[in-house]
Amino acid sequence: MILPAVLLLLGVLTAVTGPRLLARADWPDREPVVALWAWQCVIAAVLLCCALSMTFSAAAAWRAVGGQVFATAPRVVVEAYALGTAGLWAQTTAVALACGGLWSAAMLVREVVRARVRRRTRRAELQVRAPLLPGEQPGSDRLVVLEGERPDAWWLPGAPPRLVVTTAALRRLKGRQLDAVLAHERGHAQARHDWLLHSSSAPAGGFPQVPVFVAFRDEMHRLVELAADDMASRRFGRLTTALALVELNEHRGVFGPCPAPQAHVPARVRRLLTPPDRLTAGRRLRLTAVASLVPVVPVLVAFVPGLRALGRLY
Repeated sequence: MILPAVLLLLGVLTAVTGPRLLARADWPDREPVVALWAWQCVIAAVLLCCALSMTFSAAAAWRAVGGQVFATAPRVVVEAYALGTAGLWAQTTAVALACGGLWSAAMLVREVVRARVRRRTRRAELQVRAPLLPGEQPGSDRLVVLEGERPDAWWLPGAPPRLVVTTAALRRLKGRQLDAVLAHERGHAQARHDWLLHSSSAPAGGFPQVPVFVAFRDEMHRLVELAADDMASRRFGRLTTALALVELNEHRGVFGPCPAPQAHVPARVRRLLTPPDRLTAGRRLRLTAVASLVPVVPVLVAFVPGLRALGRLY
C-alpha cells in the first residue's frame, strides 16, 4: 500500500512549493485578503495530507481501524487499497503522525489559553487604569481613553470588546487620522484576525523547525496588518492612514536604520503612499478558486483507488 507514502510526498511538495510560489508572486501585497486565504489553503492541504496518510496507515496496520474506515465500502474498494500489504512502516507512520497531530492540538490549546490569560490580564489593568464612573454601566461604550505618554491604540477582544486609545495618540493624531486608526482596529475585530493569528502561531510553536509553519505565522502577522490598512484607507484615504501610522510609530524608532520589532511599518507606509494597484475582480476570483482547489487535491488522491475500483465494477 503506497498511498500513505504518496500523500506524505504530496504534503512535502505542497509545503515546499506553496510558500515559494506565494513569495515570488507580485499580488499578495496588492490583495492581502486573497493572500490570507491562499496561505490557509496551503496549510490546510499540508495538514490534510498528513491526516489522510495517518488514516490509511492506521487502517493498513490494524484491522480494527481498517474495518471502521471501510465499514460501508464495497469489497472491491477495500481490495483496491491493498490494506494487507503493509508492514511495520505503516504502524510507525500512523503512530508518528498521530503524535504530531496531538502535539499540534496541544499547541493550539496552549496558544488559546495564553491568549485568554493575556486578555484577562489586560482587562484587569484596563479596569484599574480606567475604572467605571458613578452611574456608568459596564459595556455601555466600546471606546476607552487611557492616560499615557506614548501614542498607541489597540483592540481588546472579549465580552464586551474594547477599543483603547491613549491620550498621547489623541494629541498626535490630527483630523481624520484618529478615525483611520479606529477603522484599522475595527477591521481586525470584524475579520477575527486574532483567531487567525492564534491558529498560525500554534503549528509554528509546536514545530519551529518546519519552514512552512514559520512562514505561515510570519505572513499571517504581516498580511492581517495590510488587510486592516486597506479597510481603513478605503474609508479615510491612503495618505491619512499612512500619516496615522507614522504618528503612532515614530517614537518607536521603526523608521531609523536599526531594525525593530515593528520593522514592517515602513513598508506599510510606503505601500499606502503609492497609488493603489488592485487586481481586477475576475483575477481575484480566479486566484481564490485556484487556492480553494489546493486542499481538494489530497482528497482526490486518496479517493483515486476507490474510484477506479468502482469504475471497473460498474
